[in-house]
Amino acid sequence: MQKKTNYWNRELSWIRFNTRILGEAKDRSNPLWERLKFLSITSSNLDEFFMVRVGSLTDMLQAGYAKTDISGMKVAEQLSEISKQSHTFMNAQYETWNKKLLPALKDKKIEIITHHEQLTQAECIFADQYFQEKVYPVITPMAVDSSRPFPLIRNKSLNICALLKQRVGVSTLMQPQGKKKKKNKQTGQDIFDFATVQVPSVLPRIVALPDAVDGETGAICRRYILLEQIMERNIAQLFLNYDVVCACPYRITRNADLTIDEDDAEDLLQEIEKQIKKRQWGRAIRLEVENDMDKRLLKILKKELELGDEWIYALDGPLDFTVLMKFYALDGFDAYKAPKYMPQNNPQIDPKLSIFENIQKGDILLHHPYESFDPVVDFIKEAASDPDVLAIKQTLYRVSGHSPIIDALAKAAENQKQVSVLVELKARFDEENNINWAKKLEKAGCHVIYGLVGYKTHSKITLVVRKQEDKIVRYVHLATGNYNDATAKLYTDNGLFTCNPLIGEDATAVFNMLSGYSEPMTWNKLVLAPHWMRDRFLYLIRREILHAQENKEARIIAKMNSLCDKEVIDALYQASQAGVQIDLIVRGICCLKTGVKGLSENIRVISIVGNFLEHSRIFYLYNDGKEDFYMASADWMPRNLDRRVEILFPIEAPQLKQKIWNILTTQLSDNVKASVLQPDGSYKKPKREGRKKQCAQDIFCTQAIQAAKPCQEAANQPRTFKPMQSS
Repeated sequence: MQKKTNYWNRELSWIRFNTRILGEAKDRSNPLWERLKFLSITSSNLDEFFMVRVGSLTDMLQAGYAKTDISGMKVAEQLSEISKQSHTFMNAQYETWNKKLLPALKDKKIEIITHHEQLTQAECIFADQYFQEKVYPVITPMAVDSSRPFPLIRNKSLNICALLKQRVGVSTLMQPQGKKKKKNKQTGQDIFDFATVQVPSVLPRIVALPDAVDGETGAICRRYILLEQIMERNIAQLFLNYDVVCACPYRITRNADLTIDEDDAEDLLQEIEKQIKKRQWGRAIRLEVENDMDKRLLKILKKELELGDEWIYALDGPLDFTVLMKFYALDGFDAYKAPKYMPQNNPQIDPKLSIFENIQKGDILLHHPYESFDPVVDFIKEAASDPDVLAIKQTLYRVSGHSPIIDALAKAAENQKQVSVLVELKARFDEENNINWAKKLEKAGCHVIYGLVGYKTHSKITLVVRKQEDKIVRYVHLATGNYNDATAKLYTDNGLFTCNPLIGEDATAVFNMLSGYSEPMTWNKLVLAPHWMRDRFLYLIRREILHAQENKEARIIAKMNSLCDKEVIDALYQASQAGVQIDLIVRGICCLKTGVKGLSENIRVISIVGNFLEHSRIFYLYNDGKEDFYMASADWMPRNLDRRVEILFPIEAPQLKQKIWNILTTQLSDNVKASVLQPDGSYKKPKREGRKKQCAQDIFCTQAIQAAKPCQEAANQPRTFKPMQSS
């Protein structure tokens, strides 16, 4: 159990977050296909958690790391509790699958066959033919014996292992004598051979079976089978001179936390390329098997992978629920999905004008995915072809697979613009993708920077330098999320367009700092981590404390992904004790405790888990009625404040402040997708008590649609900014 301190453990808080996502899979008010998607997300999240967080803790344990974490837990204690809670969580996943989702699918005349013994005779014929024609030519079984050691099993790959017994009198290449059964000289028991085969990722894992007709109703039944079950049914064909004693799927998760010595790396790009290859073969940290796996097979895997029982997960169903995202993508099931939302045009942007003319009219605030990401792409595209644009500078952390922004930057360089791009090669699990983009941009003539030694560049900033008449104008885009046109349809983020000369000066200083050794003496508007942002946040919180101590109204609202920085949490505790009213919207990890008498009685924390992933970082401080609004690329985490290049930027236009206030107060009023952090660390849905349902994400969709209607002229008019009252 976790020790009693003023902080929750980061890793266990994350498991509670994933549990909230699982709650969406259980929620019958969600469309069935959305529930399948949420279950898939929990599995994908858990994979990354094991590869990175559990992998890192395992490394720390092996290195003899003795310090405790923020909650007072040692590394070994954390790993022990993670093992217990992750077992409980995965059991809950499979209970959701077996007791809720499979019956719900069956009610819709849709079945996913999880064991080949459930096939009809006609389906057996189909499955066997499918194996012969499409699977057999692709797969390669691997035997294990004295001349063939246990093979390296790739990280997260799905495999089938088998126990084999040679037939008497049959000679094989593996056993040329072939006359006698192999027996243990001491016990006299038969010795079996072990073999494994990978389920090929190049083939669809979900295979549609021929439609069947319900005998009672005459309705068409749509049935699917997983590829590993077709392989398991036909596995004897891979070992013709052997009897297959038993066979079962298994899956390994490996430590994928890269260790890069940047100081000694002569070429960072080459060093990261080398480390990426090692990721597939890191130490095994989790083994997933079906719960009816033969004990002899399990014993072999356990020994070869050097895993203790606490890291072996025997599961009641198919391994790796990320396959459900493939099922979600199948055609013909739109009736079981949430209606697809189309991002709307921002009412501040006149499509008849260039993006630069629109920005000249005043600062523009985008709210994704409710408002389209197209203006951001257009910003780069227009700059690339505009003869008056002299330079484009941009930071890239994660971009999409076929990024129009990359294409536009390459085109800009070909058009003789000065193009400088910082591509962060250390963006976890996007390293290979970013290396490819960096090479493409360099080939096109861009000046590419690979980030700073010792830091990740996580900031989201673009600077376009343009000549207008006899002067230079700097246009800047700042954002809370990545320059990724794909995730911009799924993540909630904000972006600011401005040509404010003070922000333009700061933006130039940012890129000079990133590309060289130039660091400004002072900043006008922007605040950067790792050197200044922590102090600014602490100053802003302490200023509210002083106002509260002077019996003035004091208020803090902050929205972020994660909160686990001890110094910031302590400052919030002090603010609570001084009487500052604090509302925190924290999607994921939260190490702060709420409702502790004399410590955090004035702090409320909510987490919103909905169809869109909450990703924006917004900070509001009442400031004795002056009301300050900030946005940032950073969460309140040590890594963001101390080990990353991040940007905090102010929102100053009154109509934009009103827009942000609407975002914050709407989310704080959510009683559908929000959960409230309890003093015991659990999360509970707020009581409606007769109030109508308030789903913030649905409200934002409706508001964006209404604001985009051309007949509503008021949407294009500046909003009157009024002092904001505490909710």
